[in-house]
Amino acid sequence: MYHTAASVTGVLIARATGMSFGDALRERICEPLGMKDTAFSVAGENISRLATAYQRDDATGEIVVEDGPDGYWSRPPAFEDGGGGLVSTASDYLAFASALLAGGTHHGERVLSRPSVTLMTSDHLTPAQKAVSGFQLGYFDDIGWGFGMSVRTQRTHRDPGQSPTLRRPRSAATDGPAYTAPAGTTTRPT
Repeated sequence: MYHTAASVTGVLIARATGMSFGDALRERICEPLGMKDTAFSVAGENISRLATAYQRDDATGEIVVEDGPDGYWSRPPAFEDGGGGLVSTASDYLAFASALLAGGTHHGERVLSRPSVTLMTSDHLTPAQKAVSGFQLGYFDDIGWGFGMSVRTQRTHRDPGQSPTLRRPRSAATDGPAYTAPAGTTTRPT
């Protein structure tokens, strides 16, 4: 149930715009931000740029291929899932993150409304929801969940005596490569 709301939102966007979710993202977000390498699959001429994803085998501890260049992102998916599935580059991810940091603008042009950015980067979890989340004790001490990303709710220290991390309150992040889009390191940078 983790990303059901985002999956449904993708379907609603497709129905409301009369185009596929991928086309709506491309037209309304990716193209205005110059994100030419973000999509639900990698075009044939760019497949050589796609990095191989690895994971550790739970049984053996060995590093194994999770998804190679001929795998998941080498062809369009049957369902363009708003809950995950975009593939991107570091430069495209930077363009998106920079637009969030600029309150929804890119080179002075509005791409995302200010209220949308505020909703995306604000914690929407109540203390009661955090308490029964099933995550480890203390998981939500300094983070929460916005619309589509985690958000920092206070400055944090990695270890006693260290300076605070660079993440400030209301900073935001996705779940990282291969899980939430745009995933900045899923393909090789241009």
